[in-house]
Amino acid sequence: MTGPRIPSREEVRAAHQQGEEAVLALFDNLVEVVIGLAARVQALEDQLAKNSRNSGKPPSSDGLKKPAPRSLRPRSGKKPGGQPGHPGQTLKAVADPDDVKVHRVKQCGQCQTCLEGVEAEAYEARQVFDLPVVRVEVTEHRVEIKSCPGCGQVNKAAFPTEVSQPVQYGPVLKAQAVYFNQNHIIPLERTGDIFSDLYGHSLSEGSIVTAGQEMAQQVAPVNEAVKAYLIQTPEPVHFDETSVPVEGKRYWVHVTSTSKLTYLVSHAKRGTQALDEIGILPQRQGHSIHDAYASYFQYHDPRHVLCNAHHLREFVFIQERYQQSWAEAMAKLLVEIKETVEMAQQQGQTCLAVEQLAQFDRRYDQLITEGLQANPPPPPPEPGPKKRGRVKQSQPKNLLDRLQLRKRETLTFMYDFKVPFDNNQAERDLRMVKLKQKVSGCFRSKERAKTFCHIRSYIANVRKNGQSVLEALRLALVGSPYYPPVLQSQPAFPA
Repeated sequence: MTGPRIPSREEVRAAHQQGEEAVLALFDNLVEVVIGLAARVQALEDQLAKNSRNSGKPPSSDGLKKPAPRSLRPRSGKKPGGQPGHPGQTLKAVADPDDVKVHRVKQCGQCQTCLEGVEAEAYEARQVFDLPVVRVEVTEHRVEIKSCPGCGQVNKAAFPTEVSQPVQYGPVLKAQAVYFNQNHIIPLERTGDIFSDLYGHSLSEGSIVTAGQEMAQQVAPVNEAVKAYLIQTPEPVHFDETSVPVEGKRYWVHVTSTSKLTYLVSHAKRGTQALDEIGILPQRQGHSIHDAYASYFQYHDPRHVLCNAHHLREFVFIQERYQQSWAEAMAKLLVEIKETVEMAQQQGQTCLAVEQLAQFDRRYDQLITEGLQANPPPPPPEPGPKKRGRVKQSQPKNLLDRLQLRKRETLTFMYDFKVPFDNNQAERDLRMVKLKQKVSGCFRSKERAKTFCHIRSYIANVRKNGQSVLEALRLALVGSPYYPPVLQSQPAFPA
C-alpha cells in the first residue's frame, strides 16, 4: 500500500506563485492527508490497546503484556475460602477399613517383662489412606474345540463379543488412556509415561490414538442426540467459536451449549458456511445467545440475544481510549439492571415491575443519545466514484449503532429472567480447547480435531450432569455410553 503523497518544495513554491486559490487547494489536500493519517494512527493505537480485559480477545493473546486483573464485578464482601455452611472435604476416619494392622506390645517399657501373652486392654487407632500397587492384569480367553462323537463335526465355543483380537487392550485400560489424554489434555508421550510409571506397562502412542478413535465412534450417537436437543429446546442456548491450527491452517471450533449439554465441532470456516453445515442455529427458534458477530444475524428465526460481558469490556476500552463518560455510565446501568434482576429472582419474582422496566428503558435511551451526540456520523463522501463497503466510523460510533439497533437483544435478560446476562457459558465450554492448543500447539490432522471435539463434548456432558468421567468412558467402550437425563424427555416447540 502506497503512502499519502506529500507535495515537494517546488510544488509549494509553484502554488505560491500561482496565487491564493492554488495555495488553498494545496492546503486542503494536506488537511485530507493529515486527517487520513490521524485516522490510521488512531486505528493502529486502538488495535494495540486491545486486550482480554477491554475487548473480546482471549487471554491467550495477551502475551507478555498481560493486563493487571480488574474485575467488572463489584466486591461481594465475603472472606476468602469456604463460606459458612459449606460442607468441606476434611479427611475423616472410616468405620470399616479395608485392612487392619495390629502393632503389638512385646515387653514392658519400664521393667522389660515380656507381654506377648498378655491380652490387650484397649486399642488406639490411626488410619492411613493410600493406594495399593497396581499392575496390568492379563486375562487369557480360551474357547474349547470338540469333535462330535456321533457325526465327527468339529465344534468351537464363541469368544465374548468384546474379545475380537488375538491380543488387545481391555475397556478399563483404554478408558484410562483416553481419560489422561483427552480429559486432562496430557500429550501422548507423557500419557505413555504415566502408564509405565503407575502400572509397569509401556503404552505406545498409536494405542492411545486408536483408543481415542474408538471412543469417538462410540460417543458419536450421544453427540447427535445432544445436537437434536439443542435445535429443538426452547431454553436459551449459547453459541461461540475459537480458532485453532489444524494441519497448519486456521480452523475453528464451534460450541453450542446449555448448563447441562455441550456440542463441539471443528470446521474450516467461521461464518455462515460453517453455521449452515453445523445446522443448529439455522433451525433454532428459541433464544440464542452470542456475541455480535455478523454471521449470526443471517438467521431470522432464532431469538437473538447479545452477550453483555462483551459489551462491558468494550465500554472499558472506550473509556480508556476515548475518555467518553457515557460508556462508563452505560456499563454501570447494565450491571445495575443485572443486580436488580438477581434480587428480584431471590425474592421469588418472575419479572420486574412495569415502572422499573420503563425507568431502565428510558435511562438506556438517554445514554445512547448522549453517546451519539459525542460521536456524530462521519461527513458524507466527496462527489466522485463510490468506494466499496460501508463508510468507516469510530469504534464508539459502531458500538452505539449496535446498542441502538439491537436494543431488544441487549436487554432481553431484563424482560425474561430465563435468559442470562452474558455468554460466559459458551466461553467456559471453549476453555479446554484453548488449553489443548496451549499444550499441543495444533492438531496434526482434521481427524484428530474431530476426535477431540467428539470426546470433549461427551466428557463435558458427563461432568455437567455430575457423573464420573472415567466410568462414563468405560461404559462407552463397552457399548453403553452415558446419555444425560434431559435427552430422555426432550422439550420442543409446538408444531
